[in-house]
Amino acid sequence: MPGITIDKNRCKGCELCVKACPQGILSMSKTINIKGYFHAQMHDPSRCIGCRICAITCPDTAIEVHANGTVFALFDY
Repeated sequence: MPGITIDKNRCKGCELCVKACPQGILSMSKTINIKGYFHAQMHDPSRCIGCRICAITCPDTAIEVHANGTVFALFDY
């Protein structure tokens, strides 16, 4: 099953991933990260289709997509 991992401390709360998700499964957290931003979170992982639109849209590269044991990240550090 595909899914995503969000680095909450890298997220700046721009909400671009929330707006871009075709499944509507991302939302903003009610807690803040170490930078003082409300971060993105996945609220319904069972509906993730692994399309990677959230990761592509994220300007902070805070999202990794996992599918079939493979991590699809835009950049490796």
